Amino acid sequence: MYRLAICDDNQADIAYLQVFLERWAAETQAALKIESFPSAEAFLFRYEEEAFDLLLLDIEMGEMSGVELARKIRQKDHLVQIIFITGYMDYIAEGYDVEALHYLLKPVTEEKLRAVLERALRRLEAGEKELCLSLPGAVVRIPLREIRYLEVQRNYVTVCGQEIYRVKKTLNELEQELDERFFRIGRSYIVNLHFVRKVTRTQVILKDGGQLPLSRKFYEEINRAMIHYF
Repeated sequence: MYRLAICDDNQADIAYLQVFLERWAAETQAALKIESFPSAEAFLFRYEEEAFDLLLLDIEMGEMSGVELARKIRQKDHLVQIIFITGYMDYIAEGYDVEALHYLLKPVTEEKLRAVLERALRRLEAGEKELCLSLPGAVVRIPLREIRYLEVQRNYVTVCGQEIYRVKKTLNELEQELDERFFRIGRSYIVNLHFVRKVTRTQVILKDGGQLPLSRKFYEEINRAMIHYF
């Protein structure tokens, strides 16, 4: 069961989205529980009690905009998939800051919304995947969403997440267990695109300030991967 919220100060837009979501869920047999909110403040009040998997978020609302709401959410939740719905293109830069999955321009078409919903569900399913590491005396399971990057040094790979693990495997072997959020930036590194803040010709800058060397031949490819991912 996925919990989905619609936050929009236009009741007609909420009604339209809800009808389509219910029809789409019935057609695809997706288990959705849908709630709607007329303001960012109303959503936040509910959010203190209940987590959501997916948020369809209008940008232009009352005192608190959708972008401001998304920033508050991201202070403690990086898993919920946020889809902005707006009548303007002016807010795309802010969307990158809050890790928005997509922008949908009003009026929203069923075809475009369907494609974004399917992508969101794939993300949610992928968010539960884990990397299993066999270490001396222990087996550790690390959620892929926690891994910032992997680095190979001689016969060992260092997996950098909330903790650091060192395993005797090749980078190629571990790469087979990763998913679309990971990108190889050279012979020695694989980075989780979710943690990338900036890409230069020679470096990948992480959100925590870390810097990884980037092979020049991968510069165009990682930029394309970033656009596709976000």
